[in-house]
Amino acid sequence: MRPMKVLIVSQYFYPESFHINQVVQTLLNKGVEVDVLTGKPNYPEGAFFSGYRAWGLQTEKFMGANIYRLPVFARGKGSSWRLVFNYLSFVLSGLFFAPFILRGQRYDAIFVYATSPILQAIPALLIGWLKRLRVIVWVQDLWPESLEATGYIRNPQMLGWVEHIVRFIYRHSDLLLVQSRAFVGPVSALAPGKKVVYHPNSIDPIFLHPIDVSLPEVPALESGFSVVFAGNLGAGQAVEVIIEAAYLLKDQSAIRFVVFGNGSRWDWMRKQVLLRGLTNLYLPGRYPLESMPALMQKASALLVILADQPIFALTVPNKVQAYLAAGRPILACMNGEGARLVTEANAGLTVPAEDAQGLSTAVLQLYEMSAEDRAVLGANGRRYFKENFDQDFLTEQLMYHLQSN
Repeated sequence: MRPMKVLIVSQYFYPESFHINQVVQTLLNKGVEVDVLTGKPNYPEGAFFSGYRAWGLQTEKFMGANIYRLPVFARGKGSSWRLVFNYLSFVLSGLFFAPFILRGQRYDAIFVYATSPILQAIPALLIGWLKRLRVIVWVQDLWPESLEATGYIRNPQMLGWVEHIVRFIYRHSDLLLVQSRAFVGPVSALAPGKKVVYHPNSIDPIFLHPIDVSLPEVPALESGFSVVFAGNLGAGQAVEVIIEAAYLLKDQSAIRFVVFGNGSRWDWMRKQVLLRGLTNLYLPGRYPLESMPALMQKASALLVILADQPIFALTVPNKVQAYLAAGRPILACMNGEGARLVTEANAGLTVPAEDAQGLSTAVLQLYEMSAEDRAVLGANGRRYFKENFDQDFLTEQLMYHLQSN
């Protein structure tokens, strides 16, 4: 019997740092043949990675998978219009080029890793129709709610138009997987009669077992009490909270905030550090994924934040799983499902979204705990991760969904 062969459609893929990279690797390890239809890497900086350019089709290999890269318009930095062109260019390239470059290929199913934009599912639906294949969509972000929450679209008519497109995508998909239990209701409301199944994210195993790599020097991690944030710095993260909490704690000389990552709000944060004289806030920038687990384990606490928007109360940022696996105490400044997981795991402290005063108080509370008590919180988080987000177990579940009729 021939092995299962799957086409994965994802606008983002390695060398961009997304969970779909690990999903592909685990599927390959389990004997599944994988092709990936994706774009040219330009996230999060907004410029193409070395060796890539906007135009032309490109094929390469990743861990044995065939990668088909479509021409896209780079997202740029801080421009809503460039982001719109980036989203639409992948859809149009997929509709125009994908049937050609995938001609003659046989698959058992199509799997869409549906981060924003959900529009990337449209070429997958066309390919599924042409090849008479099931299309499974793994919903990572709720549209149109997240567009409104992040401020990219506020016009009610445009939001209504986006909702019609989302309904179309859901209606023509064969199975909808959702990364948060709280997504089941909103997705079901736009997909009456469709099966909606909870399927959470996992994380790269190196967060459980950091690999031996040469680490960059980050002096702020070497002494005192470090609160580390790692990830994208965009509108949805409400990074103003970090600035305010650092300001409130500026007289606590042993406490420092270390923010790894980049994004549309990084420049604003850098200016605020200078304007407000925040000597306790460090912005070392973005580092390779391979370095992050070991850097995170140097932290005294790990910080996850989201804006105070209804959509974000339903969302579980993938960094929650990464933080749990890292085995360090978690500070969750957010509402809803993500905070619930941290509380359920007894892995740290939670405060409401955008509550800078509450965050500063929680930082002090963790700082004043004994090292032994903080170690217990970290161990609780790691145990919860292994019980609920093990990659091998979740991949077996995914394979079942891909094979089911």
